Amino acid sequence: MSHEKFATCIKACEECANACEHCATACLNEKEVANMARCIEIGRYCADLCRMSAAFMARSSEATEHYAREFCALCSYVCEDCATECEKHSAMAHCKACAKACRDCAEACKEMAMTSITHEES
Repeated sequence: MSHEKFATCIKACEECANACEHCATACLNEKEVANMARCIEIGRYCADLCRMSAAFMARSSEATEHYAREFCALCSYVCEDCATECEKHSAMAHCKACAKACRDCAEACKEMAMTSITHEES
């Protein structure tokens, strides 16, 4: 099994992780940072999960194939939550960009999670 078949999802996860970290850091610099607490918290969780999902897909061994699908399913769910939270603050460019990256990643992860990795042809 080769990780190249997951390149689109890995890239989406990496881009989402970076967008979430950037957004969380930018939120810390907002005037009313207390209003951004949920956005910061979920953004950091989302970034961590995106990175872990990308790592499991990159490993792409029989030992990790089930975990990769499970991580991607959870990642999709958390990305949707993060996007919803960021959309509450869409007047801020960093939140708007993060929401888009999260929606894109959620879609890629949903698709990957539904893929049968074991029985795919090389």
